[in-house]
Order: sequence, then structure tokens, then C-alpha cells
Amino acid sequence: MTYHFSRKINMPFDEAVTHVTSELGKRGFGVLTEIDVQATLKKKLGVDFRPYRILGACNPQFAHEALMAEDKIGTMLPCNVIVQQLGPDQVEVSAVDPVASMQAVRNPALETVAAEVRSLLQQCISGL
Repeated sequence: MTYHFSRKINMPFDEAVTHVTSELGKRGFGVLTEIDVQATLKKKLGVDFRPYRILGACNPQFAHEALMAEDKIGTMLPCNVIVQQLGPDQVEVSAVDPVASMQAVRNPALETVAAEVRSLLQQCISGL
């Protein structure tokens, strides 16, 4: 089992970030955090890196269900979605597979939640 699912799209990087955020919103996800890896690596290490953004996506309904089933599950939230530039106007979008990550917890109550979140994230990625 892989821990993510991905899709390549052809559009400028910043437009892709906006597009992904919009697609997540259509499926009930908000972006709680946004980490600009390129800027962070430049600032902290002085190194150049390709445009790479980590979006911390959260669907409040499913987050609440997961927290009710497992109080420490917040260590694995939100669901990360990355947007990275591969070439001029070529971007790859990847989302964590929550089913793969939740297997480490071994709580059967999380299996249904993880499967539903997986389905929504897969719809988002395939809908790009």
C-alpha cells in the first residue's frame, strides 16, 4: 500500500495552489496551515529549492469524529496535501492516504473515518 496519491497538472504553480485549495473546499476541507518549503529552506538554510507548498487540509466533521474515537489522533491531523513544481507550468499534487496513516493507530473506529476522508481526497486529486 502506498501512503499517498498524486496527479500531475499543467498550470503555473501559484494557480495550482489556488486550484487545489478550491477543490478541497468543494469537498468540505479547509486549509488550516500552509508551509512554503521553498521560502523556509531559503531562510533557514540559505539553499534554493523548487516551489513546494504543504497544505494542511482539514474536514471539521471527520476531524471531530476521529478525535472522538482517538484523543491523540491530533498528532496525525491535518491531512497534508503537497503542491510541487516539476517544470515550467508542470505541477504535481499529492495527498496523504489517511487509511495508510491510520493503520499505525490500530483503532477500528478510525477505519470508517479514514476511508471516507480517503475517498474525498481522491476525488479532489482526480478532479484537478
